[in-house]
Amino acid sequence: MNTIEICAGDIDSVWAAYQGGATRVELCSGLSEGGLTPSLGLIKASLSVPNILTNVLIRPRQGDFLYTNQEVEIMIEDIRRCKELGVNAVVIGALTPDGEIDMDICRRLIAEAGDMEVTFHRAFDLCKNPLESIEKLIELGCSRVLTSGAAASAYEGREMLRKLEEQSSGRIIILAGGGINPKNARQILDSTGVKEMHASARSLVGSKMEYRLEGVSMGKPGDDEYARPTTDATLVSQIVNA
Repeated sequence: MNTIEICAGDIDSVWAAYQGGATRVELCSGLSEGGLTPSLGLIKASLSVPNILTNVLIRPRQGDFLYTNQEVEIMIEDIRRCKELGVNAVVIGALTPDGEIDMDICRRLIAEAGDMEVTFHRAFDLCKNPLESIEKLIELGCSRVLTSGAAASAYEGREMLRKLEEQSSGRIIILAGGGINPKNARQILDSTGVKEMHASARSLVGSKMEYRLEGVSMGKPGDDEYARPTTDATLVSQIVNA
């Protein structure tokens, strides 16, 4: 049976994932920055949604995946809190300056995770050699790896995803992610042999604010403060059906 994971950046997205028939969510904030660790309040709210697993992204900042000792301690504390709350899994990743998996940091994070599952996130797609790196993740004991096949999208990375699926041979789950939608989901599954897929399935939702002050932005200049992307239950359902 295939598994659909939804990248959820707010509680509405978690409920949309549930309503659309997804198996689990990867919970995060700051999706426009590639995803950051969500708040404890959001994690607790997600855990209250029935019949869907919550995996939590552990990423203390935007940018690269080369972390300082202080940043590692922040991630360890976030993992500790997730363990206390009872989340299903944490989603981690760390690289060395030369594009290899940082085994030392990952071992520390995995040790803190204890009995929780561990997914290695798309830092994997920035590794120097994906086929060598997958063996390191297996050595670490990661449950799965989220990857686009080291390409701009999972569709473009189909050949590498197929190689990773064949090489891993069930020793780690290949979670295909990156640009997956109802139109390409089936083709990606059929051409790669993966059994799990990760999608955001988002659409824009307009604000219900009546008073609107134009020309003032809380984020990047020119951002629309009165519309936000959030997971669409219909899109989730269409991917599940595909």
